[in-house]
Amino acid sequence: MDDQTLLTQLRDLREQAVAFAARHSDAELVKPMHRASAHNLLHYLALRRHELREVQLGLIERGLSSLGILESHTLATLNSVIAALECLQGQTPTPAPFAPVSVADSTARSERASNALFGHSPAHRDVRIMVTMPTEAANSHEFLSRLLEAGMNVMRINCAHDNADIWQQMIGNLRLAEASTGKTCKIQLDLAGPKLRTGTIRSVGRVIKLKPVRDLFGHVYMPGRFWLVPEGEDSVTEDFPTLEVSGKVLAETQPGDGILLTDARDASRELRIIAKHQHARLVTTEETIYLQENTSLRFERHGKKLGKGSLVNVHEVVPPLVLQVGEQLLLTRDAAPGIPAERDADGVQIQPARIHCTLADAFDAVQTGQQVWLDDGKIGGTVETSDGDTLGLRITHTPPGGAKLRAEKGINFPDTVFHTLALTDKDITDLEAMAGKVDMVALSFVRTPQDVTDLQAHLQRLSIPDTGIVLKIENRAAFENLPAILLTALRSSTVGVMIARGDLAVEVGFERLSEVQEEILWLCEAAHIPVIWATQILEGMAKKGAPSRAEVTDAAMSIRAECAMLNKGPNIVETVRFLDGILQRMESHYHKRRLMMRPLNVCLHTGL
Repeated sequence: MDDQTLLTQLRDLREQAVAFAARHSDAELVKPMHRASAHNLLHYLALRRHELREVQLGLIERGLSSLGILESHTLATLNSVIAALECLQGQTPTPAPFAPVSVADSTARSERASNALFGHSPAHRDVRIMVTMPTEAANSHEFLSRLLEAGMNVMRINCAHDNADIWQQMIGNLRLAEASTGKTCKIQLDLAGPKLRTGTIRSVGRVIKLKPVRDLFGHVYMPGRFWLVPEGEDSVTEDFPTLEVSGKVLAETQPGDGILLTDARDASRELRIIAKHQHARLVTTEETIYLQENTSLRFERHGKKLGKGSLVNVHEVVPPLVLQVGEQLLLTRDAAPGIPAERDADGVQIQPARIHCTLADAFDAVQTGQQVWLDDGKIGGTVETSDGDTLGLRITHTPPGGAKLRAEKGINFPDTVFHTLALTDKDITDLEAMAGKVDMVALSFVRTPQDVTDLQAHLQRLSIPDTGIVLKIENRAAFENLPAILLTALRSSTVGVMIARGDLAVEVGFERLSEVQEEILWLCEAAHIPVIWATQILEGMAKKGAPSRAEVTDAAMSIRAECAMLNKGPNIVETVRFLDGILQRMESHYHKRRLMMRPLNVCLHTGL
C-alpha cells in the first residue's frame, strides 16, 4: 500500500468515527463527567467495524503506531498517526477534529474510575482483590482481619445466600476488622437475579454409610469413626460425621462403653466409644455399617445395660440423576422433586429422568432445536419437545462415562431470547434492606439497556443514586448488547463491569471465551470503565489448598483487569495472599496490555 492510499484510508476512518459519534445523541445523556468517555467509546466502535490489519501493517512498515492500543484514546491516536504520515510525505498537517480524550488524560480517567469504584489501590499493586464472603464472616471479625491483612480490597456479599441480617453482621465485622488492621475495604452487594437452576431431587431415605479403611490384604488399619451427640446439639468438629441420638442415655456414657445395633441391612454390629468431648462421644467401627433414621442403639458397660436411644435427624440421601449421551431428560415447570430415569435390566432408559427448572419464563420462551447446557456446561442437550409445561431434551454432551446432575445446578439457554427483567422482587427487597450500607451493587442477568435503567431508577428512588453499579456480563445477550449497555451505565457516576466467565463460556461457547473476554476488555477500556475478572480464579487452591499450573497462569491474566474476584473456600486467606504475590510480580512487567520493560534478571546475569 502506497503512502497516499494509506493516508486516504486513515482520513476516511477518522471521518466515519466522528460522524458515527455525532449521530448518537444518546451519548449526551450520560453524566457530564463521562461524556468524553462516551464519545471515545463511539469512536472506537466505529473504527472496529472495519478490517484494519492491512492498515496496521502499512503503519508498522513506516515505523508508526500500529493502532494496537488506541482503545482509551481512539481519536487522539488517529490524529497523531495521520499527522505523522502527512509529515513523512512532506505535507503540512491538516486541521484535526477535536479529540475528546488525549493519551495522557485517558490514563487519568481510567484511574479515577477505578478509585471511585474500588477505592485507592494498595501501594504495591494496582489490581484490587475481591473476595466472596462465606457465612462465617458474620460470626466474628478475626476472619475478616486475616483477609484484610492478606490483601483483600473488596468484600463481595452474594445475595443468593444467607439474608439481610447476616449480611449486615458481615458489614459490622468488616468495620471492626478495618479498625483493628488500619486497612479499608469496599463492599459489593451482588443481587441474585432471576433464578435459573435445577430444582430439588427426590430423597431415597435417611441413611449414612460408615466404613473402616483397609490395606491391600483387607486388614483394617483405620476404623470408621463418627460422633454421637444428643438430639438438637451441634457437632464439635468436622473431622468425622455427626449423628444425633434421642433420649438422655448418651450423657451417661464413657469411653470404653459399647453400642449394639442392627443396621439397615439387618446386620448386627457392636461399636465402641473411644473418647468424649463436651456433650459428644467419638465412636469407632471395625466393619461397614449403614445407619438409618430411627436405628435403635443399645448402650452397655461391662455387659450391663445403660439404656437405649435412637438415631434422629439423619441426613437425607439424594442421589443425582444419571445421564448418558443419547438419553432424554425432562425439565418441568412443576416444582415437584426430580426423579431418576427408569431403566430395564440392561440399563437402557425406559422413562426419562425429570427435574424442575426454576425459571417459569423458560417454558414460554424456549423453542425446539435450541441448545440447553446444565451444571456449568458439563451437560449439554437439544430441546426436542415443548408443550408449555415440559421441555424434552436429548442429551448431546456429557463427560466420558456419563454425567450426574444434582439439585441447584445452573441452566443456560444460549439460543433463547428472554424478556425476563433482571431485577426480581427479591432483588428489590434486598436492595431496600441494604440501601446506604454498601458501596456498589452488582446486577445479575443483565441483557438489555433497560435492565440498567431499572436499577438506576431504584437507586434514585432510594436516594442513593451515587451507589456504584457493576454490570455482570454472563450471557450472550449482554455481550451482544454491550455497547448500548455501557452507554446507559455511564448515566451513573460510578460504573464497573464484571466478566462472569463461567456462565459466559457456556453461553457463547468455550472455544469463543478467550475472544469474547478480550472484546469486553477492549470496549470497557474505550469507555474508561473498570473491569472485574471473575469466576474460578485459583479455585483449586481456595477449596483444596493447592493451585494447578493452569490456575496460576489464569490468575496472572487477571492483571488485564482492575479487580480480580476470588470465591470462598476453606483456604481463602492463603489464596488471597498467593494472588497478591502473583499480581505484584506481574505488574512489574505489564500495565493492562502495555509491555513494561523492567530489567530482566536473565539479561543482568548472562556473563556477556
